[in-house]
Amino acid sequence: MDRIDIHPTHSYGDFKLRPGSAIPFGATLVPGGVNFSIFSRHAKSCTLVLFKKHSSEPMAEIPFPQEFSIGNVFSMTVFDLDYENLEYGYRMDGPFNPKEGHWFDPTKVLLDPYAKIIGGRDIWGEKPDWYNMYHHRARLAFDDFDWESDRPLEIPPEDLIVYEMHVRSFTRHPSAGVKHPGTFAAIRDKIPYLKELGVNSIELMPIYEFDEFENSRPNPQTGELLLNYWGYSTVGFFAPKAGYAATGKFGMQMDELKTLIKLLHKNGIEVILDVVFNHTAEGNEYGPTISFRGIDNKTYYMLTPDGYYFNFSGTGNTLNCNNPIVRNMVLDCLRYWAAEYHIDGFRFDLAAILGRDPWGAPLANPPLLETLAFDPILAKCKLIAEAWDAGGLYQVGSFPAFGRWAEWNGKYRDTIRKFLKGEPGIVGNMAQRLQGSPDLYAGAGRGPATSINFITCHDGFTLMDLVSYDGKHNEANGENNNDGTNDNDSWNCGWEGPTDNPDINGLRHRQIKNAIAMLLVSQGVPMILMGDEVGRTQYGNNNTYCHDNELNWLDWNLLQTNADLFKFFKHCIAFRNAHPVLRNKYHYRNVDYVSSGYADITWHGTQAWNADWSDSSRVLAFMLCGKHAKEGTVTDNYIYVAMNMHWDSHWFDIPGLPPGMQWHVFANTGATPPAQSWEPGTEPLLENQYGILIADRSVVILVGK
Repeated sequence: MDRIDIHPTHSYGDFKLRPGSAIPFGATLVPGGVNFSIFSRHAKSCTLVLFKKHSSEPMAEIPFPQEFSIGNVFSMTVFDLDYENLEYGYRMDGPFNPKEGHWFDPTKVLLDPYAKIIGGRDIWGEKPDWYNMYHHRARLAFDDFDWESDRPLEIPPEDLIVYEMHVRSFTRHPSAGVKHPGTFAAIRDKIPYLKELGVNSIELMPIYEFDEFENSRPNPQTGELLLNYWGYSTVGFFAPKAGYAATGKFGMQMDELKTLIKLLHKNGIEVILDVVFNHTAEGNEYGPTISFRGIDNKTYYMLTPDGYYFNFSGTGNTLNCNNPIVRNMVLDCLRYWAAEYHIDGFRFDLAAILGRDPWGAPLANPPLLETLAFDPILAKCKLIAEAWDAGGLYQVGSFPAFGRWAEWNGKYRDTIRKFLKGEPGIVGNMAQRLQGSPDLYAGAGRGPATSINFITCHDGFTLMDLVSYDGKHNEANGENNNDGTNDNDSWNCGWEGPTDNPDINGLRHRQIKNAIAMLLVSQGVPMILMGDEVGRTQYGNNNTYCHDNELNWLDWNLLQTNADLFKFFKHCIAFRNAHPVLRNKYHYRNVDYVSSGYADITWHGTQAWNADWSDSSRVLAFMLCGKHAKEGTVTDNYIYVAMNMHWDSHWFDIPGLPPGMQWHVFANTGATPPAQSWEPGTEPLLENQYGILIADRSVVILVGK
């Protein structure tokens, strides 16, 4: 017996129609046709615009009959469409009154905010037809991917080691030696590298559809075209970027990305997406109308009483995320990525914006953040906030977490950098950061894994540049070196930029090793920037957002050039993975609660059991009792870490171990290569069990067993 819902009730020209389903929003395949549904609170009418794929002119425009709308939703089923060769958009008619917040213009074809796949930028860097009436084109998605037995990995947060990367930069350099450089497919070829390094999570900079030609302009020095390279300017929240797929020209970017995720999961590596819900690519009053502005500007954006855009993102506009409509869109989007792409977690760019009300004031209990924290589909996803915004709201340690949110810990970054360069008055803060920042999180009942510990990230210096430059060098961005932060807490080790001086280069490598050693013995979740493990440089540019060139690309030749760095990173990561005492779920108590004779953590200086907390101190040491690993549920070795950031060598007395145990040397950044680190389990016995001379600006890690 035929289903009633496959029979048309209306017609428009040659097209057969019937009233559609209001939910879900977007375009959905239904028996015999396609269901189109779109929200607009203030539009008076809506027209569906249909294109044959890649065609510059519409093949049909179908107004939604009045009876096809319910509430503020226009919905319609269109039968017998060639959906594999179809692109669609909308025209919205309504008031044009920017002072009242309305920008309706029926001459513009608008992108569906819920489009699951978007054409128009199918091949990275291929210049579009600027006269095309519809640049970013919604297409229909087909759910026919075989996930086999794949599911999100659900690695405990405290066990994560995150590797932040840009999809294109990771494999674009000719030295990558991959078939399809700069794509999702190419990352598959590098999974053995990620496994050898030892990371178990990659955090991908934005992979939602964006326009690399947004604000493109020539490089004032070279004439090379500067692009929107990082992609922090979303066009479509539900669609993976076609230009990041080798198969994007065939519209197969969904399957290519899913194939990558499935293979990463098979190799024990989670996938975290960097998501940008604070603003869109439409910019301010002078920006293009792509989607949200023409569909319902007053709903989607935060506006001043005069209709101008609030700019808490620093990019022209701010999404009105605590409007219930926008909040539901964000929730729908994240649910979609978690359910349909098996994504393991999300890092939210400028997340403090998500806690502002429609007029910009911070909310005590932001409904969006609460909704995401308690959503049943997102219940096992990692939620990570960049807990500040461009409007001056800084919430590291006070971000509304609802027991779920972790934070990029900017205070960890700042403290480690200052201690690394030998600033005075830092040891007290260092003790907090090494413990997972209990001063920020313990009082609110949040564990060490709340703290995403990082020293470098995409935004700022690489680790090599942190020890090679005193100031930023962003001239190639064409902004007179005015862009990017001036607060870098960097030190060039005696010379600005590259040098042939072996002493300076040796010190720089030692400082890099000091930094990664500190990072990987800290409680919390360590995050490593792509290429830091091989000494990648951006030549002092701390804001490479616009460069599709070797400033951003990972040069794989560095794996040989700086083999000592890669070896040290690899050993430190393996050491962390081997020792559960470094990965506790709860904060240290600074007491002995398992009757081992030692507190879970104890503090030391050049004298055992006597740390120097004075402002002039540049040395700090601590010991972890392995009997307290994972809150006493497992037994581990004892670990002693001594950090001498002074410019002179110092003798450190070492605390004694229980009878029958001896100290072994895992790492000594001041030693002569190759004795700077050892594979876990092969550490040599320390000759003098009572003390060790630690060189200037060096870190020593001992393991007691």
